[in-house]
Amino acid sequence: MTKTYNQTKPNYLVPFIIMVVLMALIGLITNLNQQFQAPMQAAYLIKGGSMTNTLTTALNFAFFLAYLVMGPISTRYIEKNGYKKSLILGLGILIVAFAIYMCSAWCFDSFDLPRFSDAISEAKSIEEQGSIAAMQASAAETGNFVINTAKSGDFTGLTWQGPVTLPIAYWIFLIAAFVAGTALTYLQAVVNPYLVACDVPGTTGVQRQNISGTGNSLMTTLGPLFVAYVIFSGKSGLEVNITSLYLPIICLMVLVAVIVFALTRINLPEIEGVSSGNEKLPDSVWSFRQLSLGLVTLFFYVGVEVCVGANIVLYAMNDLAMAAKLGATLASFYWGGLLVGRFVGSFLSKVSARTQLMIAALAALILVILAMVTENPYFLCAIGLFHSVMWPSTFTLALNGLGRYTSKASGILMMGCFGGALLPVIQGAMADGIGWNISWILVAIGEAWILFYALWGCKPNKTDVPVTRTAA
Repeated sequence: MTKTYNQTKPNYLVPFIIMVVLMALIGLITNLNQQFQAPMQAAYLIKGGSMTNTLTTALNFAFFLAYLVMGPISTRYIEKNGYKKSLILGLGILIVAFAIYMCSAWCFDSFDLPRFSDAISEAKSIEEQGSIAAMQASAAETGNFVINTAKSGDFTGLTWQGPVTLPIAYWIFLIAAFVAGTALTYLQAVVNPYLVACDVPGTTGVQRQNISGTGNSLMTTLGPLFVAYVIFSGKSGLEVNITSLYLPIICLMVLVAVIVFALTRINLPEIEGVSSGNEKLPDSVWSFRQLSLGLVTLFFYVGVEVCVGANIVLYAMNDLAMAAKLGATLASFYWGGLLVGRFVGSFLSKVSARTQLMIAALAALILVILAMVTENPYFLCAIGLFHSVMWPSTFTLALNGLGRYTSKASGILMMGCFGGALLPVIQGAMADGIGWNISWILVAIGEAWILFYALWGCKPNKTDVPVTRTAA
């Protein structure tokens, strides 16, 4: 009698759901850090003076700097300890980041507030005067503040005239941002491979990645509204109380702790490396023009994406006299455009990556110019629709024809995330010097470079020719 054994394929539905939740969490945390800029400016930078915007955008610099600094370290850890341990470590680091955010708020209330209470009281007294003329007269009594107005004549804020003084809590907040970026460096390196490996009947790896990508984009869309309306209850300016983040952050810590507990109790699929890494390649990976220029293009793309998504709130508040919650709504519109664009992009399989990038970059460039000429922030919101296809299109073009160099090149391209650290803080410094509206020229330059790459830079100067082995 012959025995037959039915070997059923493992169903990783529960691990897949956890990975989708983690991708959504990654989108939320990335966006939360960006949207913390305006509340942090209001709470900590009352004495920021002429450097206020530069100091504010340093928050994103700290966050994305982690991708450049910690990327190689996270890669070595994953190679040595595996994906599951790396995933749990990343989540543990994220809990630490949350704790540091709360420590910053506590430190300000406990130690810094006495040093800034006089300036805060004076600023509140000035704003209570009502009319611009009355506020200017009140400010002139001490000369500590000057009144800022938009072109419309509406009040936009106060600028400290004394020496720049920063609270200890500000530096702790930047540390928290760097630690959060470190956590996401680990998480992004392991979650995507798990999405492919967590086989669920009736789905493909690409479908599972698309599902998780939708969750990620949804949370980046809701993030600005969550910060403005839930964490800070629609308050802005001197009304902001940074301790409002205690309860939401504690809830996020509990959520992450529950995920960690679940991960220790379930089986995750094994993920094997694609190559041994021992093969000696004849040329430098940098000899491929499509890769080296592609890295620069991703640097500009991530930079301009964060510039618009994060700094549109500061632009709306400081130049257009809009309330913080309306600025947050503009950011939500922008990220919503990315969500819609990614959904539409899934139906553009017959359109080449080069064509998609060319059209998207040209449209984005036109929209930036229109936003600057008309001073209408809604043109900036519309850019999200076209930014949605830039990352996958550029990534595809940069790896075109690399053959055996593909794995190494993929890791190099992730260095482009540093653009999200550098360009927003440069724009903040420009805003301090020439105003937010003109500072969007930096984004226009970035879009122009992306267009250049689509037109010419992506053309391979050479491709990898596999070695043909002959019998001895």
